[in-house]
Amino acid sequence: MDPAAAQAFVSLYHQALPEVYGYLARRCHDGQLAEDLTSEVFLAAVRAIKQGDVVTVGVPWLIGVARHKLADHWRKRARDDRLQDALATEHAETDDPWDATLDRVQATEVLCALGDHHRSALTLRYVDGLPVPEVADLLGRTVHATEALLVRARNAFRAAYDKGADGLRGRNGDHGA
Repeated sequence: MDPAAAQAFVSLYHQALPEVYGYLARRCHDGQLAEDLTSEVFLAAVRAIKQGDVVTVGVPWLIGVARHKLADHWRKRARDDRLQDALATEHAETDDPWDATLDRVQATEVLCALGDHHRSALTLRYVDGLPVPEVADLLGRTVHATEALLVRARNAFRAAYDKGADGLRGRNGDHGA
C-alpha cells in the first residue's frame, strides 16, 4: 500500500471505527466480540485494498463487511452448538457404550483442542449429519479409513473430555464422583 493510500485508510479508520464497532455492539451485545469482529472488518479491508478487490472502501462498505463477519460468527456458533448437541445426545452404539452429559463450554474447548482431522470428521458426521461415505468423500479417504478415523476421533474427544472433567473436580474439590 503506497503512503497516500495508507494515510487515507488511517483517516477512514478513525472515522469509521465508532460506526463499525457501534453497529456490531448493538447487534451482539458483547463488547469483546464486537471488538474482535471490528478488528476482523478492518483486516478484511486492508486485504481487499492490497489485493485490489475493491475500488472504494467507505463506511457503508465496512458496515457491509461487518454484517457478513457477524453472520459468519453466528453461523459458526450455531454449528458448534449443533456439534455439542450431537455429541451430547448421540445414542451409544453397541461397541461404544460411553453415555455422558456434556458440559457445553468444556465440550467446545475439547473440540477446539483436537487435531484438524478429528475435528473435521466429528463435525461432518455428527453436526452436519452426513453419512460415513460422504464424510469419506469430503475428507478424501476410504469409507473404512473414515470409520477408523471416527472411532479414533470419538476416543480422543472422550479422553480429553474426561481428563478435563477430572481436572475440574480436582481444582474445585470433589463434586460428586
